[in-house]
Amino acid sequence: MITPEIKRQLQSIVGDKWLLDRPADLYAYSYDATPMYQALPDAVVLPASAREVSAVLQIAHEHRIPIVPRGSGTNLAASSIPVHGGIVLNMNRMNRILEIDPRNLTATVGPGVVTAQLHQAAEALGLFYPPDPGSMRISTIGGNLSQGAGGMRGLKYGVTKDYVMGLEYVLPSGEILRCGGKNVKDVAGYDMTRLLVGSEGTLAVITEITLKLLPLPETKRTLVAFFTNLVNAAKTVEQIIAAKIIPATVEFMDQGTMRVVDEYAHLGLPLDMKSMLLIEQDGPEEVVVRDIESIAKIARANGAAGVEVAGSAEEGAKLLTARRAALSALSRLKPTTIMEDATVPRSRLAEMVAEIERVAGKYGLQICTFGHAGDGNLHPTCMTDERNREEIERVEQAFEEIFHASIRLGGTITGEHGVGLAKMNYLHLKVGEFGLELMKRIKEAFDPHHIMNPGKIFAASERRRLVVKR
Repeated sequence: MITPEIKRQLQSIVGDKWLLDRPADLYAYSYDATPMYQALPDAVVLPASAREVSAVLQIAHEHRIPIVPRGSGTNLAASSIPVHGGIVLNMNRMNRILEIDPRNLTATVGPGVVTAQLHQAAEALGLFYPPDPGSMRISTIGGNLSQGAGGMRGLKYGVTKDYVMGLEYVLPSGEILRCGGKNVKDVAGYDMTRLLVGSEGTLAVITEITLKLLPLPETKRTLVAFFTNLVNAAKTVEQIIAAKIIPATVEFMDQGTMRVVDEYAHLGLPLDMKSMLLIEQDGPEEVVVRDIESIAKIARANGAAGVEVAGSAEEGAKLLTARRAALSALSRLKPTTIMEDATVPRSRLAEMVAEIERVAGKYGLQICTFGHAGDGNLHPTCMTDERNREEIERVEQAFEEIFHASIRLGGTITGEHGVGLAKMNYLHLKVGEFGLELMKRIKEAFDPHHIMNPGKIFAASERRRLVVKR
């Protein structure tokens, strides 16, 4: 599909160094962090500006070459797998923090800026960018935006989409457009900014992002509570919110996850407990102290077998770092680790965890559950081996039941990972058939030749799961 003449045209745009087509390079871009999916691109292009992106897209548009935008490849929905070949458009050269504006509390960045780098740059100026996906030390802002990423601070501060104020983006035909900006209020026409957030590279290529910042919280404290059952942990979360306390972080780990994380991070957790809550509050010192005391009382009143407040900021950070390492710890157990993303209303949290345990037992699988209890976002994680086809079939059946249970409990099939390839067969459960058709019409308006990340979000009519084996 990439002829010698097209290759020469692409090289004239980005330079010889930034067009990759050797087999080893193509292999490196044939997979992302999602297990069990792989497909080779025909070429990889690394543009350095919106103009270069525009020129590449014009060539792709003319020759109907698929374009797959990509950041660090940390997504868990197989959204950056080039299932139809074509060009992987790696945006990581566009990695400059263009401006941090304290007067307007905004940051303007390239899509290739690593999330943690923006955190550090903002905090050095006494400012705060709250979204903190688990992959924040590797993932890029552009990737976070494309996948609608969340994180541990979602309860109090919201998620990535709540901080995107403006975009520069390039249509498949090459036009460079802008939407939004630094204005706090702007209702001029359709909200194109919100439409592009979470679109997984299927509509346009994002080349510049303006983000909202907040003042850096004055202080923070961390509390951990242990429970002998799941129901009491869930009730504790409900009653904290009912008491008009909104913690910065409320994280949940079941017993299986606790055991693996403790072995990995050597925290000395009480492994006879069925679950734990890890809660952080930030803000003015007096408010944080008062809220942590109130949360401890609520946990004890709901049967917590133990409540501990971190003695220092360093100790609290260690606990939170251990929670962030849950996926890494679980990944050590078996060759293939599949982490899913089911979200339910907070009041249905205990029911959802119980349903996951029931499904794991039914199919004879090892599924550990952790996640963001404060916003009902759970990550049931199955340790398996993709070479065992019989077990993989049971894994797929189990997760299908889990997604159906989530919908039945008033939830959704994905809270922060996106749809991509991994969940496109289940999207109709959430949005309905007419909702799917409306989304397809929007896709058609942006991308009439279907070159933008084709094969993602919308499943084939037979709804068979596409698995591309490594």
